[in-house]
Amino acid sequence: MRPDIHIVDDPAAVVGELLAEQARAGGSIVLTGGSTPGSAYRRAAECEPDWSKVTLWWGDERCVPPDDARSNYRLAKETLLDSLEVPPAAIHRIRGEAPATEAADELDAALAGVTLDFLLLGLGPDGHMASLFPGSPQLEVTDRRATDGPAGLEPWVHRVTFTVPTIQAATRIVFLVSGAAKADAVAHAFGGDVTPDVPASLSRRVRQVEVFLDHAAGDKLDGR
Repeated sequence: MRPDIHIVDDPAAVVGELLAEQARAGGSIVLTGGSTPGSAYRRAAECEPDWSKVTLWWGDERCVPPDDARSNYRLAKETLLDSLEVPPAAIHRIRGEAPATEAADELDAALAGVTLDFLLLGLGPDGHMASLFPGSPQLEVTDRRATDGPAGLEPWVHRVTFTVPTIQAATRIVFLVSGAAKADAVAHAFGGDVTPDVPASLSRRVRQVEVFLDHAAGDKLDGR
């Protein structure tokens, strides 16, 4: 399915406003890690400081303690949660400090029967989404909502991640990508074929995804 592409000057600000809109509406929001989302989270907290209608999840986590600089939870805590006037109704942190298989089992069980209303994802330079890397065994897991496995890129830390079916089942899938280093991955993931060789492209298999890019990240898309 063709994605809904938005090339804007400040995609993080736009996505931050979308997160704030979802916080007002309520439901479940899934956050991601990486460098770009922090700006979106700060914008979201500015636009809507009351997240009491929301349950919060993470699509993946590095197997590190929550105060580790590499933790996706820590990023969200410092840029979003610490700035809110009213916290989310529930925060489903992936326990990165626990054994990876145990943390994945906990996440898998917690997701049973859950509708994911807004799923935010980043895009790796190799085309990965969440912690689903090209050639990784995690890509082939279809009988679980969450799994674990080794990283495909730095930092070389074991990961817990949503599986492909869990991502595909989300009601709304939004990608936030910036920088020229991601331009090739963007072209392959959102302008090429749907293939496990580019894991992020698999998000397009069952629904239209929304992609918010800066001009550098979108530079190699055909017909931009």
